[in-house]
Amino acid sequence: MGLEDYKEVVGTCASITTMGQMLAGTLICKDIYRKGSSKGVDPMPFLGGIGLCILMLQYAFILKDLTMVNINIFGCLTNTMYMAVYYYFTPNTKDTLALIGKVTAIVVALLAYAQVENSEKIEFRFGLIVTGLLLSLIAAPLVHIGEIVKTKNTDILPFPLILMGTLVSFQWLLYGVIIDNGFVIFQNAVGFFLSVVQLSMFAIFPSKSKANSTSQKKTK
Repeated sequence: MGLEDYKEVVGTCASITTMGQMLAGTLICKDIYRKGSSKGVDPMPFLGGIGLCILMLQYAFILKDLTMVNINIFGCLTNTMYMAVYYYFTPNTKDTLALIGKVTAIVVALLAYAQVENSEKIEFRFGLIVTGLLLSLIAAPLVHIGEIVKTKNTDILPFPLILMGTLVSFQWLLYGVIIDNGFVIFQNAVGFFLSVVQLSMFAIFPSKSKANSTSQKKTK
């Protein structure tokens, strides 16, 4: 039996884990609701997730891969709900709307490009685009490394999304090997590496908020 024989199994496992990653956003939204504000929370994991899922959905249609189609529809729906919660509780509606407008413009432009590109070249060229955007989204939290090292605090990083992202990228990497798609392999190999780097930050600099809540419980 070759790896191809495990395509459905790996694809299903990867889809389920990806759904788990997408549902991890509920933990962040729960925290936003508890605080009554989304201040201090980066909206890009949600907003970027919507845009990327739409573009990945287009790429899935190009590849005619039903597994990727289903998971990206699910991703669009969940991230839209998360972004709605973020927007409802944000104190900076103008900045958020401006960011939404920028992401929307980019997505619309790329979808329009996909409709006019040569059918023989679209898979490679559009794959190159979504790979670059995916890696940019995964690497986005790394811009906070300077602040994390300075404060020795990882509260700014979305731990649930990063943890699940590590598992997800590994499984889609395996799926990419099975379907022999260079872009799926490359984007998830790099994504796995970036996720591991971010995950290691939590081991080096534990969350202060969790430490404080633990100490408060002990004093009660």
